[in-house]
Amino acid sequence: MGLFSRLKTVISAHINALLNKAEKPEKMLNQLLIDMNEQLIESKKSVAQAIADEKKLEREVLSQKNQAEEWERKAMLAVQAGKDDLAKEALLRKQDFDNAHAEYYKQWAAQKDSVEKLKSSLKELQIKIDDAQRKKNLLIARAKRAEAQQKIHDTMSGLSSNKGSFDTFNRMAKKVDELEANAEASKEMSDFSADSDLEKQFAQLEKTDASSDKMLLELKQKMGALPRPGQAEEPPKLT
Repeated sequence: MGLFSRLKTVISAHINALLNKAEKPEKMLNQLLIDMNEQLIESKKSVAQAIADEKKLEREVLSQKNQAEEWERKAMLAVQAGKDDLAKEALLRKQDFDNAHAEYYKQWAAQKDSVEKLKSSLKELQIKIDDAQRKKNLLIARAKRAEAQQKIHDTMSGLSSNKGSFDTFNRMAKKVDELEANAEASKEMSDFSADSDLEKQFAQLEKTDASSDKMLLELKQKMGALPRPGQAEEPPKLT
């Protein structure tokens, strides 16, 4: 129908304009839904006007019918009063209203049929726009996911092509390994030095103890408390 053909033309034209601008999918879809809803509002106004016209024709049909019936009643009164000439005039007026009623009825029936088709098309359009709204959310989610995947791909491609960065990274990793190895070696050397010092201290202590024992032994021998080397020890005297 003309109304919805114009709606389709307007929406199609806007779609092409957005595609030519290469807009982002989210922005495009949001704008399309805005345009669709605006056109839907205008379409509802047109359908409402068509319904109003149909109601006006319906009232006119009833009016013509009522007036035809009124003139028929008047013709009957004239006949009852014996005034046939007046009755004929009333019947002629009734005929005029009958003809008008028949003409208005045809217009009203056509308008009513048109309104029903418009209402059905409007309902179908509303369903499609609601479905488009649901699909829009899914499409936007898919578009964002695709954009994220593309960014990841671009990043990985950039890293793969930049070998210098990886070489530097590997050198730094080796450097860290060397630092850790040196730190461990230094610790082991420190522990070894500590053990060596400790052993020296005990060796000195043992040396000192041995020297003092020797001097004590010599003193006792000199005092006669102990036999000198090579001198037999006297047996104990019997009492």
